[in-house]
Amino acid sequence: MSDLTQILSLSASGMKAQANRLRHVSENIANADTPGYHRKIVAFEQELLNGRATGAVKTGPVELDQSPLSPVFDPGHPLADERGFYDGSNVDLMFEVADAREAQRSYEANLKVFDQARQMSSSLLDLLRR
Repeated sequence: MSDLTQILSLSASGMKAQANRLRHVSENIANADTPGYHRKIVAFEQELLNGRATGAVKTGPVELDQSPLSPVFDPGHPLADERGFYDGSNVDLMFEVADAREAQRSYEANLKVFDQARQMSSSLLDLLRR
């Protein structure tokens, strides 16, 4: 039974990590038009217990994408320089949508594993009751 609870724990950690990733992707999309906004990047790390890998994942520290900001021409904008340009964001909406779709599908895969393990543990308990 401990193997099934470990599977539940591992898939739950994957769902939690993907939900956190999706939260940062949605922040990037929401701030795509914010001047000077740097895209947030989330990396995954293995969870460690007493220095040993547990198999579970978590999100690591959030980093800012250091790629150059796109220049935007708008002479009437308060942040515009003497040539009429200001720094936009470095968010690429197509990349963010693809990243969101990948996070969603990974979340769904972990959810299916979680549901399978839950069904197996329920069936095992039913067999033990007989």
